[in-house]
Amino acid sequence: MEQININKDISTLPPAAQQQVADFIAFLKLRYTKPETSRTTKSNITDESFIGIWKDREDMQDSSKWVRNIRQSEWAS
Repeated sequence: MEQININKDISTLPPAAQQQVADFIAFLKLRYTKPETSRTTKSNITDESFIGIWKDREDMQDSSKWVRNIRQSEWAS
C-alpha cells in the first residue's frame, strides 16, 4: 500500500471512523515498541530501604523463635 492512498482512504472516512483509525494506530505503536531497558532491569534487593530495619531488635535475632512465641501467645486459650 502506498502512503498517499492510505491517507486518501482515511480522509474519506467519517470523523468517527477516522478517530478509530487513529486509536488503532496508537494501539499498534504501543504493542510493537520495544520496552525501555530501565523497566526490565532488576534492582538488587539488598539496596532496598526496608532491608535491615529490624537488625537492632533483640527479639528478632532468632526469627523462628520469635514466630513460635507470637503464635503461642496469640493462640493460647
